[in-house]
Amino acid sequence: MENPNRRIRQLKLTGKFPKKDEINKALASFSKKERIIFGSFTLLLIFSTLAILQTVNKSQMVEVPLRGGTISEGIVGTPRFINPVLASSPADRDMVSLIYSGLMRKKNDGTLVPDLAEKYEMSKNSLVYTFTLKENIYFHDNKPVTADDILFTINKVKDSVIKSPYKANWDGITAKKIDDRTLEFTLKRPYPLFLENATLGIMPEHVWSNSAIELNAANTSPVGSGPYMIESVAKESSGIINSYELQSFEEFALGEPYIKTVNLYFYPNEEKLLSALQKGEVDQISSITPDNANMLKEKNYQVNSSVLPRVFGLFFNQNKNQLFLDKVTTRAIDQAIDKDRIVREVLYGYGVAIDDPIPPNMISYQKLAVENKTPRIDTLKNVEEMLSKAGWTKGEDGFLQKTTTNKKSGSASGGKTSVPLQFSISTGNAPELEKTAALIKEDLEAIGMRVDIKTFEVGNLNQSVIRPREYDALLFGQIINHESDLFAFWHSSQRKDPGLNVAMYTNAKVDKILEDAFITVSEQDRIKKYAEFENEIKKDMPAVFLYSPNFIYVVSPNLSGISIDHIATPSDRFENIYSWYTKTENVWKIFKKS
Repeated sequence: MENPNRRIRQLKLTGKFPKKDEINKALASFSKKERIIFGSFTLLLIFSTLAILQTVNKSQMVEVPLRGGTISEGIVGTPRFINPVLASSPADRDMVSLIYSGLMRKKNDGTLVPDLAEKYEMSKNSLVYTFTLKENIYFHDNKPVTADDILFTINKVKDSVIKSPYKANWDGITAKKIDDRTLEFTLKRPYPLFLENATLGIMPEHVWSNSAIELNAANTSPVGSGPYMIESVAKESSGIINSYELQSFEEFALGEPYIKTVNLYFYPNEEKLLSALQKGEVDQISSITPDNANMLKEKNYQVNSSVLPRVFGLFFNQNKNQLFLDKVTTRAIDQAIDKDRIVREVLYGYGVAIDDPIPPNMISYQKLAVENKTPRIDTLKNVEEMLSKAGWTKGEDGFLQKTTTNKKSGSASGGKTSVPLQFSISTGNAPELEKTAALIKEDLEAIGMRVDIKTFEVGNLNQSVIRPREYDALLFGQIINHESDLFAFWHSSQRKDPGLNVAMYTNAKVDKILEDAFITVSEQDRIKKYAEFENEIKKDMPAVFLYSPNFIYVVSPNLSGISIDHIATPSDRFENIYSWYTKTENVWKIFKKS
């Protein structure tokens, strides 16, 4: 009888595949052992093939965002003016970031990209900017966005009667409509940050032109062209807003957002905000104190943070206390304060110690911090030697004093008096400032400086202390949203109220550097100027720079696509919200959108 295996091999060699009855005949001829072996190999072949196909499939699959999902966020405060002209409170600015679009928009890396604009061109002399709007751009009520809406918004900002907090950004800038899609902006002098001005949210003229902007109902029922639009609002009987439900806007110029619904809930204080998070009423909150952030992190909440462009420091008023004219004294104060301890014990690590007037992450050319620091014990020894060489000695009470000669004395040798090394620090009654002031006092008294802490309610601090410049040293924070703000804090023209030069600092060279930097368009040239500015400040020591705090954001563990590394203000966290997502799907690489 012919061997069936041999018959199958012969058929294969001839290129003919065996018929079904031939295969059955061959299998029937197998012994029991041969059938088990054949079945095992067949199953192995099937599983191996499936495994290979699955591996190939996985290697070609990628996870991509999927539209849908909801996030709920709690905010302290109540929105009142949800419009780009008058928005001033944190709640107002948060809502404006979600509802409105500008000609330009800030990306999560801090750079700017066209939003409503298709493109822009800058003249060779940097004085004329021409913007072309995208085609088919719409407000949430399906009305088209035109050049008239841009002009209307800018004119409202510039209106001195309205008193917009953003008016100074547009003073000296002329806007002209070329056609429905083209606008031209003319500057009196080069202004390198003009494109940031162009992030101003655009208001629809047909909504706002019918009544005074302060009284328009659109302040709490806004219509914009941003990534999200109002779906519903919940109010108390008194009219106070409790919450908004926002829906993604399909026609958003940069693409429909992934997250479908954003619910915003408003609370009167941080205590209520924290309670809402822990009860599950909201899954995201921001701008909380470091100690509360530390508490939530210990409870396994997802806490994100990044350094804000804020400079907290001890600003010396040389007009009130002449001790600060002595650079040895101010340098000793700088070195004696344990800044890392402040960051550790007051900010719970949510901040960085600084030595410069420029915040760490504000400008791309900021230098990296030097890690090789002198040990604390050696630093204090150096400080004590420095003060001793300058004539300061410790009295019986353990505090430093210096003996000086009064030349007007009637004696031949002149009268000798002891001048104590003492001064007061004025600050606000915020817990972080009070704790910081206490640590500074402890550090300075450890080397013999007598320090008196004066704490004021924030409103009283501003009216009775800062404005009249009634302080020896001021523990204070500078909000530096743009590099041009350095002019307001350090130019000599800003020494008197309402100027912000609280150190009463005067340096003609620094004035010239800041004036030139303000109008220098080339980034590399500005880099050099601000480096010079920093060096001059370090020479004169008009202040001790302490720390820059972090922006703190507790987010849903399901949230992806978020980045807060380069935000200047808390509301900037929403600038790239259209890229956030909570849902994903797997697709083959060839189908992934670039």
